[in-house]
Amino acid sequence: MKKILSITMVLFLINSIKAQNPLLIPPTLTGPNFNLTIDYDSVQFFPGHFTQTAGVNGPILAPTLIINKGDNININVNNQLADTTTMHWHGVHLPSVMDGGPHTVIPPSTIWSPNWTGMDHASTMWYHPHLHHKTYKHIMMGITGFIINRDAAESTLDIPRTYGIDDIPLALQTKVMTANYQINTDMGERNMDTMFIVNATRNAYVDLPAQIVRLRLLNGSLMRSFNVGLSNGADFWVIASDGGLLSSPVQMNRLLIANAERYEILVDLSSLQGSSVDLMNYGSGIPTGVYGTATIGGMGGASIPDYGNNPLNGTDFKMLTINVVSPTVNAITSIPNTLVTINAYNQNNVDENRTVQMSAVNMGPSGNINGPFQFNGTPFDMNIINEVIPLNNTEIWTLTNQSMIAHPFHIHDVQFNILEIDGSAPPAHMAGWKDVVLVPSNMGSVKFITKFEDYADPIIPFMYHCHIVGHEEDGMMGQFTVEDNNTLIVDHNNINKTLLKTIDIFGRETNANNQLFFYIYDDGTVEKKIILE
Repeated sequence: MKKILSITMVLFLINSIKAQNPLLIPPTLTGPNFNLTIDYDSVQFFPGHFTQTAGVNGPILAPTLIINKGDNININVNNQLADTTTMHWHGVHLPSVMDGGPHTVIPPSTIWSPNWTGMDHASTMWYHPHLHHKTYKHIMMGITGFIINRDAAESTLDIPRTYGIDDIPLALQTKVMTANYQINTDMGERNMDTMFIVNATRNAYVDLPAQIVRLRLLNGSLMRSFNVGLSNGADFWVIASDGGLLSSPVQMNRLLIANAERYEILVDLSSLQGSSVDLMNYGSGIPTGVYGTATIGGMGGASIPDYGNNPLNGTDFKMLTINVVSPTVNAITSIPNTLVTINAYNQNNVDENRTVQMSAVNMGPSGNINGPFQFNGTPFDMNIINEVIPLNNTEIWTLTNQSMIAHPFHIHDVQFNILEIDGSAPPAHMAGWKDVVLVPSNMGSVKFITKFEDYADPIIPFMYHCHIVGHEEDGMMGQFTVEDNNTLIVDHNNINKTLLKTIDIFGRETNANNQLFFYIYDDGTVEKKIILE
């Protein structure tokens, strides 16, 4: 295996000096009605070699969904894979039964039809499969798509928004490849993600106009973080994070993007017509403990299988070449001073404080790096609800990372405001709406505030997990329900109602031996039962 991996890396390095390829820009679909088909196909990452892939409405990646706030969204997801899968709308505020988590499966040759009302701020979100123990495989094969939410506040701003011209989505990803040019979906080889692609394109270039352009950056990688900068050393301006626009642009020179995070940046190309500039990953500047750095835990990553053999770790490499061409008509040529008002949650009106401890199952010297990792000393169990949250609760969650590797924490359903990172206020570019936060290693901590509103469901849970997908698949995931305390919950020992059926958390009829199940009565009331073994 080591010999094959070495040959593969040589092939990739040789091919990296060849001619560049035009950036694939995913087509758009505008709502409120969408039809999506997941299927296998193939692409040529390397000329003359066909690589089997999976995509949505195409050979790889998925169309960008344009959703307007207030629309009644209807989606048909047709699964033509041989595998059961799911489709999760990452970052979107919606009912748990529509969220597309591990419980809402789409068997082969079936159609799932979720619907919801668009309630999100103008933002960049994404969608991807989320079936437990198949998430890694299905995303690695190529199933990833952007969601662009639009609203009235964003539409009034003088910023770029012509999709594919001055408003460009960029999915930053890596793949594990075999020596015969196929995608390796074996999680045991996940640390050998040696091929970088942006929008499924190797050695990509794009022609952009000599003006202010908007780049929507998504870290769609399954393992590594990226440290984004420009090859000419110029600054750029962050205008949005995961859940929406910031209050004002933040001028930066480097931007660390953890797994599943999104940032929108403005880049000023006005003076560069006729020249080129590269969007870079400055891996040499990634902090110790963050996957993608040269060193993890002061050990050079030596105890992580193949970490030290991955040529991308700790190195600076080109992600995208931007060729600057003539400006467009009515070009945007200035950076705005202000953006939108952020009505952050009130810290003086908190209903609950929760704590999440991140640790390795084996807390020895190697276990802190290798994992498997878990929350609060408990590996993920589909039959256990880890947190039950009352509807309309405002809560502060404190995350503490006891391991030697940083973990990007993601929670479904809600956006949050970061209060502290390692005891200090977050940097300005992280002071808006977030659904992913990188929790520093070695007792690093994050505190955020959020509110669980609009949707309650005692049966189908939402998830929270590490978005390093290998960690998630190995058990670094939990689940919570949001429950309406005003809903009548009956006393099973004192009732005169007829028991219609008993169901488990998958909505399947079952007996009463599960750890979590529900009694459904003829008057529509529901009683939840939890058995702790």
